[in-house]
Amino acid sequence: MEHDAWFFIGVFVFIFLIWIATGGPTHPLAFTGPTLALPGELGGGTYLSLPKALYAIGSGNVSLPGSSTGGGTIGISGVSIPSLSGGFAFGDVSPYRGIVSMSHYVSGAGSANPQNESIEIDVAQDANVPIDVSGWTLESEATGNAAVIPKGTETPASGTINAAQDIILSAGERAILISGQSPIGASFRENKCIGYFSNFQTFSPPLPQNCPAPNDELASFYGAGYIRDAACLDYVNTLSRCQVALTPPATVSGACQTFLVKYLNYNGCVTAHQNDPDFEGDTWHVYLGRSNSMWRTEHEVVKLLDKDGKTVDAFSY
Repeated sequence: MEHDAWFFIGVFVFIFLIWIATGGPTHPLAFTGPTLALPGELGGGTYLSLPKALYAIGSGNVSLPGSSTGGGTIGISGVSIPSLSGGFAFGDVSPYRGIVSMSHYVSGAGSANPQNESIEIDVAQDANVPIDVSGWTLESEATGNAAVIPKGTETPASGTINAAQDIILSAGERAILISGQSPIGASFRENKCIGYFSNFQTFSPPLPQNCPAPNDELASFYGAGYIRDAACLDYVNTLSRCQVALTPPATVSGACQTFLVKYLNYNGCVTAHQNDPDFEGDTWHVYLGRSNSMWRTEHEVVKLLDKDGKTVDAFSY
């Protein structure tokens, strides 16, 4: 048995010496076997396939920072993702990306009066469902300032505390997000009568002055025989839309006084027109309730985040 063991050891030593003599580890045969070929060089066999990225790079159209839209954009899987200045990342993409967007412009940025500072968000015309934006967040990546979009009042009433509900935007609707506090104590949707509030408070941006014309209201609500009340007709014709008749002349009749007090003001207008098909507007005025400005005048990064903290839109300036 001992001789057999030495015999086999001798055979292995002999084979090893032959291998060394013919080139050993440097012989070309040492490099044969399975290899990973690049896809363009494949003539058969297999190769490794890396996992696909979540988003595919789009058309490659790039708008550099400083363009009219604020930050540059790079198309990603059909969705435009801004390239933000200052090394800030867009963040996790919200499913609302492309459905809700910001105007990419802050009006009155850095204003000493936060009532004059605002930014607009819009819902796409082809949005399939209404979007509840209450609880979303506006955030400054540059300063860390953040504000949650509050609830609001669909149809506010004058002279009372208004109940609040979520702000829901349908297709084609928008919200103007004002940094300061509401002059009437609530965020609100525009309506046919909303301009009457401008008689007693200042709004920025200004409220639309599209209330029903006073002479049309007179014809509709004065009652029979209004055409014979010449003094009332003359006075009403001096009034502009959304103007409250605070000091009517003593010469107007009692019936005219009753009409003026009942209809030519916000609450009276709402009572008369709230069921009109064109009563509701498509714009909300939303107040973030800050006592100082939200945004810097320059070197700013603005983000809109949904309730899950994912980025709906962003831009830099």
